[in-house]
Amino acid sequence: MTSSDAKTIQVQLPDGSRRTVAAGTTPFEIANSISPRLAAAAVVAQVSPIQPRPMHATTVATNVASDHATEESMYKAEDAASERLVDLTTPLEEDVALRLLTEKDAESLKVVRHSAAHVMATAVLELFPETKLGHGPATDSGFFYDFYRPTPFTPEDLKKIEAKMGEVVARDEKFIREWQPREEGLARFKVENDFMKMHFIERFTRPGEKISLYRNGAFVDFCRGPHLPSTSRVKAFKVLNLAGAYWLGDEKNPQLQRMYGTAFFSKKEMDEHFARLEEAARRDHRVLGKQLDLFSIQEIAGPGLIFWHPKGGIVRNIMENWMREECIRRGYDMVFTPHVMRHELWKISGHAGFYAQNMYTPMELDDADYQLKPMNCPGHILIYKNTPKSYRDLPVRLAELGNVYRYERSGTMHGLLRVRGFTQDDAHIFCTTAQVEGEIAACIDFAEAVLKTFGFAEFKVELSTWDPKDKTSYVGSAENWAMAIGSLENVLQRRQIPYKTISGEAAFYGPKIDIKLVDALGRLWQLSTVQFDFNLPARFDLEYVGEDGERHQPVMVHRALFGSVERFFGVLIEHYAGAFPLWLAPVQVGLVPISEKHIDYAKKIQQQLQLAGLRVELDDRNEKMNAKIRDLTMQKIPYLLVMGDKEATANAVSVRTRGKGDEGSMPLEEFIAKANELIGEKSTEL
Repeated sequence: MTSSDAKTIQVQLPDGSRRTVAAGTTPFEIANSISPRLAAAAVVAQVSPIQPRPMHATTVATNVASDHATEESMYKAEDAASERLVDLTTPLEEDVALRLLTEKDAESLKVVRHSAAHVMATAVLELFPETKLGHGPATDSGFFYDFYRPTPFTPEDLKKIEAKMGEVVARDEKFIREWQPREEGLARFKVENDFMKMHFIERFTRPGEKISLYRNGAFVDFCRGPHLPSTSRVKAFKVLNLAGAYWLGDEKNPQLQRMYGTAFFSKKEMDEHFARLEEAARRDHRVLGKQLDLFSIQEIAGPGLIFWHPKGGIVRNIMENWMREECIRRGYDMVFTPHVMRHELWKISGHAGFYAQNMYTPMELDDADYQLKPMNCPGHILIYKNTPKSYRDLPVRLAELGNVYRYERSGTMHGLLRVRGFTQDDAHIFCTTAQVEGEIAACIDFAEAVLKTFGFAEFKVELSTWDPKDKTSYVGSAENWAMAIGSLENVLQRRQIPYKTISGEAAFYGPKIDIKLVDALGRLWQLSTVQFDFNLPARFDLEYVGEDGERHQPVMVHRALFGSVERFFGVLIEHYAGAFPLWLAPVQVGLVPISEKHIDYAKKIQQQLQLAGLRVELDDRNEKMNAKIRDLTMQKIPYLLVMGDKEATANAVSVRTRGKGDEGSMPLEEFIAKANELIGEKSTEL
């Protein structure tokens, strides 16, 4: 073949321009032809088929970034037709759209962390060559690697491993992708008794094909990549800690040692990360919940079950009362449904089949098996179905703050954020297909009102759709799914709300919009959700009589805005670091009489404040004033009112404001007016 016969390919760049290059050209070579500075800054390449892409949505991968990253996310076969990340040295053999990612791109950090996991494994094997390797994925906060070694690693070992990682980085070893026949790879790992790598190869590759390996120096690992160009690009890293993990999650298998670490593009970014962790620890709702006496989890009662103490109960009542009043104002009817219902109901709904792993074992009673409810929707469906409906009755909006019960493994529960029993602010809207987009838009308006009212200024939106190839996880026809997804997309686009589309994350009965709030530390929390459902109305034969006199099937919208009262409260605690705004604070005003002779005046002030609707705590202990101020300040009370002879004479109070300190004397009537104005506005400021 002459040079003129060499195959060429088209490479489309992000600006839409195209370059014709020889097949086998690498992303690095293309970067270098654009700019040597770009080539030096590039971390990894993103390739995808050349095709127009919608501007309103972005499809994102959901597995690699999870702290619960699975072996599937590490070793699953590459899909040549999909958007994916590849090494800068990967030969491009077909027409592609190419995007060169640098440190400015979020996806690049996962590549840094995956490469750092290989650097850590390299260091471990150099120090402890008897160790066997599991898998080492990147996570949202760093990376981990599973190791099998009969002798436990010690804190001193971790220091040695981190130091050795520095040596591996300094050696500037290239990450090189190699291909090997499957049988040769299996034979190699069998000789080395690497039982975990043998398992991964046997599970995720087929006989006769080649397997992907990555080499840096003498270290070789079975891996799909991608990786950095070399170990020297792992510039800032830290080995964090160890945890136990059974091989394949089975306690009958050998116990592995899971070593956690993290990596960043720079030491500055890593320092900022640990500063955020320190701040997050300071805001930990479990610690603050105990310090402020808000809630508890009682060992004798069982994990994941919340006991609301009086002060936490006050905040919960405020939250729930606001939600009920707002529901009624927006046209919902409040209902109540039983905590337990016959198991047959959950078979009809499909939950017994599609949601069984999250449900408790049915209880055998005298007439049938009964099921603790994991959600409220079947109960609301039965209320709708109890009486005939006309098109004039629609939409029917039923709302409930209902207790539900879902099974969580004991190791996954986390304070208020992941529990076994919780209160869901659930609502279900039964409407016509012509009404559904208006109802979805109203739900989004409601969700925005919730976030704004409780002090969250920023949120992000995801649209979860089905995977048409997955025939076991979803119900309904492709036409119904297309209609449902289209309805959600139309609302988001009309309201000009940016969103990401995530394939394969829909509920089994329909697509959903997830609204994730951003807290004071910039963390995302999944709370509010709006879901389209065309399946349950069909399963329960729901009907309404249309304007034409014929019977029609309504569609349903599921929506939860707090998500769960418990989880939302936990997020509130961490967002405000326990220092709730005045309208939410369990105790709004603390009273500090300077001495015993001022207690009577303090009690008079307490009575007047309570008559004005304020929640007040009087410290009438025989303690020094500063000790009382210190103790009440530790409770994060918004206002402390100090009173002595001067205040008693003038019917005034000396005001100390949380976060501002002593603000001087003020007539009591003026303080009450100021406080009630802030409460009425639901202000987050004092």
